[in-house]
Amino acid sequence: MPDDDIVPFRIDVAQEDLDDLDRRLAAVRWPEEETVGDWSQGIPLAYLQDLVGYWAGRYDWRDREARLNRLAQYRTTIDGLGIHFLHVPSPVPDALPLVLTHGWPGSIVEFAELVGPLSDPAAHGGDPADAFHVVCPSLPGYGWSDRPTRPGWGIPRIADAWAALMARLGYDRFGAQGGDWGSGVTTALGARHPERLVGIHLNMVSVGPPDDPGELTLEEEAALAALAAYQRHESGYSTQQATRPQTLGYGLVDSPVGQCAWIVEKFAAWSDTGNDPVGALGADRVLDNVMLYWLPATGASSARLYWESFRRSRPGAVEVPTGAALFPKEIFSASRRWAERVYHDIRRWEYMPRGGHFAAMEQPELLLGEIREFFRPLR
Repeated sequence: MPDDDIVPFRIDVAQEDLDDLDRRLAAVRWPEEETVGDWSQGIPLAYLQDLVGYWAGRYDWRDREARLNRLAQYRTTIDGLGIHFLHVPSPVPDALPLVLTHGWPGSIVEFAELVGPLSDPAAHGGDPADAFHVVCPSLPGYGWSDRPTRPGWGIPRIADAWAALMARLGYDRFGAQGGDWGSGVTTALGARHPERLVGIHLNMVSVGPPDDPGELTLEEEAALAALAAYQRHESGYSTQQATRPQTLGYGLVDSPVGQCAWIVEKFAAWSDTGNDPVGALGADRVLDNVMLYWLPATGASSARLYWESFRRSRPGAVEVPTGAALFPKEIFSASRRWAERVYHDIRRWEYMPRGGHFAAMEQPELLLGEIREFFRPLR
């Protein structure tokens, strides 16, 4: 097919792949129990065994696959790479196009509860004037997007690909939203394609203090303390993925339990769920996200985005209107004063009452409200 074709796509996992997963789950070799009574050594054995037991015995991928396939999906080739994406146009003709970008260890399933209210607010008790044409791409090397075979697919190139995708869909002007790597891509879109962006909205602001921060506010002191705690206790995954993603990938692509543990530990640490993401979000939703790494075997390719991006310079200043929703259990946060060094036109800066890193899954109503409020005056 020509590279600029947009082809409908449906998830249709081969039964032999599901049978293979069943065999691997049945044959798992467990380590001994941790020597502490908390999560400080990683995901506890009993917690993971309970989740894997549900995965092996009760989780119904075919049902979950059908649910995901209710969302219109497509693939197209951009810059030589196949990109998978959701595209849900609004029934409101003059709706604002909006591209939503996930991060690691997330996926397009994070946005499953947002797509309907964003694209058709009237059907969900909202105002049709807040409607969006929704586009949710899978990052390169994630889900059913292609896995890059050469270096170079870092955040700037992904942002350029998203700009090309939106143009291919007929959207000359659009908004962008994201957290985690999605925040980086969204920021790069604002910096590199300001003439195309009506505004950007973030639920993670990755800006540290200047070299000489001056007198710190209480908020800034707390942010620095949280960053220090993250670097001391939580950043090992990042160092590994940024330096040796290939070595890590052998274990993640070979072991479904290893891939599950690698992801679910972060859902516990970074979400506002009291160290129980399965209880708060539901085993099905957690495993849906794990399956979007396991089935397409993206343990190495998804980790490689850290290798690509941590060794590159960050994008320049962002002049387009910017909004931020700051959730209390986010990995770390910036003060508005720090953020203004990068984002020169902050229009909305709101502190959320609850929620964490996976805001679209944890608190979809809160994030939905913030997206609507921010973009409303920019239409």
